[in-house]
Amino acid sequence: MGTRAGGRRSGPKCIAIVGPFASGKTTLLEAIAARTGAITRQATVASGGTIGDHSAEAREHLMSVEATAATVDFMGEAFTFIDCPGSVEFSHEADAVLAGCDAAIVVAEPDEKKIPALQLIMRQLDDLGVPRLLFLNKIDVAAHGVRETLKLLQPVSAKPLLLRQIPIWKDGIAIGAIDLALERAYIYREHAESEVAAIPDEEKAREIEARFSMLETLADHDDALMEQLLEDIAPPADEVFDDLSADLREGHVTPVLIGAAEKGNGVMRLLKTLRHDAPGIEDTAKRLGLKDAATPAVQVMKTVHTTHGGKLSIARILAGPIADGAELNGPDGPAGRVSGVYRMLGKDQTKLAKAIAGDTVALGKLDHAATGQTLAAGKGAPAQLAAIGKATSVFAVSMRPKERKDDVKLSTALHKLTEEDPGLAMEHRPDTGETIVYGQGEMHLRVTTERLQGKYGIAVDVGQPSVPYRETIRKQTQVRGRHKKQSGGHGQFGDVVVEIAPQPRGAGFAFTDTITGGVVPKQYIPSVEAGIRDYLNCGPLGFPVVDVTVNLSDGSYHSVDSSDMAFQMAGKLAMREGMPQCSPVLLEPIMKVAIATPNDATAKITALIPQRRGQILGFDARPGWEGWDVVEAMMPQAEIGDMIIELRSATAGVASYTASFDHMAELTGRIADQVIEAAAKAREKAA
Repeated sequence: MGTRAGGRRSGPKCIAIVGPFASGKTTLLEAIAARTGAITRQATVASGGTIGDHSAEAREHLMSVEATAATVDFMGEAFTFIDCPGSVEFSHEADAVLAGCDAAIVVAEPDEKKIPALQLIMRQLDDLGVPRLLFLNKIDVAAHGVRETLKLLQPVSAKPLLLRQIPIWKDGIAIGAIDLALERAYIYREHAESEVAAIPDEEKAREIEARFSMLETLADHDDALMEQLLEDIAPPADEVFDDLSADLREGHVTPVLIGAAEKGNGVMRLLKTLRHDAPGIEDTAKRLGLKDAATPAVQVMKTVHTTHGGKLSIARILAGPIADGAELNGPDGPAGRVSGVYRMLGKDQTKLAKAIAGDTVALGKLDHAATGQTLAAGKGAPAQLAAIGKATSVFAVSMRPKERKDDVKLSTALHKLTEEDPGLAMEHRPDTGETIVYGQGEMHLRVTTERLQGKYGIAVDVGQPSVPYRETIRKQTQVRGRHKKQSGGHGQFGDVVVEIAPQPRGAGFAFTDTITGGVVPKQYIPSVEAGIRDYLNCGPLGFPVVDVTVNLSDGSYHSVDSSDMAFQMAGKLAMREGMPQCSPVLLEPIMKVAIATPNDATAKITALIPQRRGQILGFDARPGWEGWDVVEAMMPQAEIGDMIIELRSATAGVASYTASFDHMAELTGRIADQVIEAAAKAREKAA
C-alpha cells in the first residue's frame, strides 16, 4: 500500500446519532443545533424543550421514542443529524436511518454497564458498513482515564478505536482537550467555543505518546507513513489529515473524540471533524449500490403521519433533484406525486423549492411509499438498495377500544402507526375477536397506546393475548345421538351411532364412516360430519378439540322427517354426550425458544427458564458474537408473554429471543384448572 489522497468532502451530509440509552444523544443534537445557530438556546431533556424529544410521549417519559431529523448549517454546508433512540425497545428506528446516512456518531460514556448495549450498536454499524466515529460523552464526570475507558470499549468494536483527543485534567476535572492531529489545546468554555491554547508543558509528554499511538494505527494502512515513523521523520500535517479522512471513510478505524454535550464542550471539534472527514453522498450512494446517478432517487428513512399535513416520508436524496410534483416509483408501482419538499428541524418544517443530491428532507403525500424503500423517477420499479426487515416481536398485547364505535378508527390508526414504526405489527384473530399488537417491549407498546389516545383520540383496553389452548381425549367410547322433534307438519329426525377415539399428537381430526345397508343415507353423512366439526370448536373443557377421530358406524332415518339439519344436530348431540366420557385433557402450546444473552448473564437466564416451566435444551456461544451465548429451551407459550422484561432486567437491557411453535403438550393440575375456570368466566361475560 502507498499513500492516499484523502480529499475533503463537501455538500449536504447526513449523520446518524446513535448510542446506548441515556448516553446523551438528544443532548448532543441540542448542543449541535445551538452551536450552529439553528436554535437560540440549548434546552435540557429534563425541561422537555429539546428539538429531539418533541413528541408528547418522549417528553412524558424523558426518553427518545422515535428518530428525529434536524438540518443545520455549519460553515456554509448543510448537515442533517438524525437522533435515534437508545432504548433497545426503540432501537429498530435506526435500521432505515443508518442505511441512508453518510456516517454515524456513536455517543458513549465511560460506563461499564452500557458496554453490551454499545456492542449491539457497533455490530449493526459493521453489518451495514456505515463509517462511524465515537464521541466519548460526559468526560467532565468520568471516573476513569480516557485510555482506560478505551480498553474497556475496544472489545465491542471490530475496528480499532483511534483516540484523536486527550483530556486536559485539573484537580480531577477535564477542563479542555488536546487535538492530536492539530497538536493544539482547547480550553472548554460552557456553551461557547473553546479557547485555543498552547499545549501545557506538563501535558506535552502525554500528548507526544498519544499522538505516536494514533500515527501507528494510521500507518497500518499507509506504507509511506510507516516508513516515516520508522525513520523518526515527522509526517506532514496534510498527509496525517488525509489518512484520518480516508481511514474513517473506508471503515478502517473508529476515531474517538471527547466532550460533554450538556455543556456544549467538544461540539465544535466534532463538527469540524465531520465536515473534513465524513464521507459524502457519492460514497453513500456507492455503498448502497446505486447504479444510475442520473435518475433522481431517494431512500426513505422514516414515515410520519402528521395531524394536519398528511403523510411525510423523510428521505435521503441519493440522486437529484427532487422538486414539488415529482412522480416517484417504488418496488410495487407508483409511490405517488411529491406534494411538498420540507427541511426538518425536529417538529418544525421549512418548505423548499427542491432538494438536491445529499439533502435529507421530508416529502409530502407519497401515499404508497414505505420506510426502507428506494424510490426513483422514470419508468419501472427501482432496485431496492437497503430494504429493512420486520423487527422480531418480543412482546404483545390485545387491544379493544373502550367504545365500540371506535372499532374501525382503531384499525385505521394502528395501520398508520405500523407504517410509522417498523417495530410494530398487528393481527386480527377472527376466532377470538382480538386485535393483537406486537412490539419490542412493554414501554414500546405503552407508548403505542398513548399515541392512540393522544394523536387519534382512541382510548383502548389493553390485556394479555389469549393463549391458543386446545383439548383432546385419552380414551375412546361409542355413543348414540338422536335428534327427534315433532311440531306439526314435517318433523325432524336424525339418529347416529359414533365411535370417538384419540389420535396421535398433531394428527388433527379425522372422520370416517362404516355405514352398511343404507341405515344412514349417503346424502346425510356429510351433514353428520358437519355437526361433529361444529361441536369440536368448543369441547367439554371449553376449548377447540384436536387429535380426535370419529367413525360413523350406525344409525337410522325417517323417510319424511330426516333432513341435513336433523343429522347435523344428531352428530353434535352424539359428541356432546360422548366427549366427557373420553377423559378430556387440556393441551398447551410449547415453543422452542432461543435466547441471546451476554455470557456473563447466562447463569441468570438458565435459572430463569425453569421458573417459567421451561426445559433447557442447552447453550452455546453465539456464532460471530464474542462474549455472547444462545440458550435454547422448550417453554409453554403462556410463560413467555412477559419474559422479555425479566430477560432485559438480567442483562442490562440487551437480551433478546426468538420463539417458534414446536408442539402441544398436556396440561393438568392446578394451572389447568385455573385456565379452564378463566375461560368459563370469559364465556359467561361475553354471553
